[in-house]
Amino acid sequence: MTPVTNSAAGSGAADGMPPGEAARIAWEGVAEGAARTAGVTVSTVHDVAGIRAVADFFADVWQMPRATPPYPSEVLHSLVHAGGAVHAAYSAGARGERLAGAAVAVFGPPAELDVYSFVAAASASGRGVGLAVKQAQRLWALERGATTMRWTFDPLVSRNARFNLVKLGAVGSEYLVDFYGPMSDGVNSGDESDRLTVAWDLVSGTARKDDPAEGRLAADVVRRAPDGGPLALRGADRLWCRVPEDIVALRAADPALALDWRHAVREVFTETYAEGLRATAMSRDGWYLLTRPSPDLPSASEERK
Repeated sequence: MTPVTNSAAGSGAADGMPPGEAARIAWEGVAEGAARTAGVTVSTVHDVAGIRAVADFFADVWQMPRATPPYPSEVLHSLVHAGGAVHAAYSAGARGERLAGAAVAVFGPPAELDVYSFVAAASASGRGVGLAVKQAQRLWALERGATTMRWTFDPLVSRNARFNLVKLGAVGSEYLVDFYGPMSDGVNSGDESDRLTVAWDLVSGTARKDDPAEGRLAADVVRRAPDGGPLALRGADRLWCRVPEDIVALRAADPALALDWRHAVREVFTETYAEGLRATAMSRDGWYLLTRPSPDLPSASEERK
């Protein structure tokens, strides 16, 4: 399916159609195409059994006992009852349907315009499932009049950074130091919980097509990484910051080195964000691109990642 461009997503308003409704219609086909490509069906979940299955799925992803999941089913059910949504992606197999991904969203301030997605996950084998779930969330939010979605993720996880900033076209609006405090799940235990908030324009946000690495080779090294290689490179109006190839594996193999990386990247981001630069892309080889975004960038909310 041909990707929807910014102009296509915003079309229709000139004919008297509200911009949000025009965007919903434009992105509906994209969401359907993403689900087909991933080989899943995505739907909202309201029943007790379905929500419990989602809670079990999140427990498996964060390597926690199903008896003590990070998001208990009763909490998820209450969020749905309060007007939020639990989305689940199901793939078909020889043994029937299997949960391949899920996400939870609620409305945040200002409630009529902003949606906050506080958890999303896809199975490791589910290529394209994350995109299908996110596009389904987008449609759900647009149908209710929202124009922005926000969430947080671990800035050291490069694959999530590339998905959020490049695949979705979101922008890192805020750097949060040790946001959750100590975490005890099987993925984050032993580390500090810095998070990067991203803001996603639901009406016009689309994948970045430019090369985040363009100009990097000519930039000056301004900071060294814990492994001795370059950490931060500076150009005239931009900065690049490198993260570990696989922070989850590094955290398991060498927690002290992983924490050194956390502190090194934190220092670069907090200083750079104080200057007004924001994370706007991630290269395939693990380098953030930080630039000055448009002045109307929305700010803060969260999604656990």
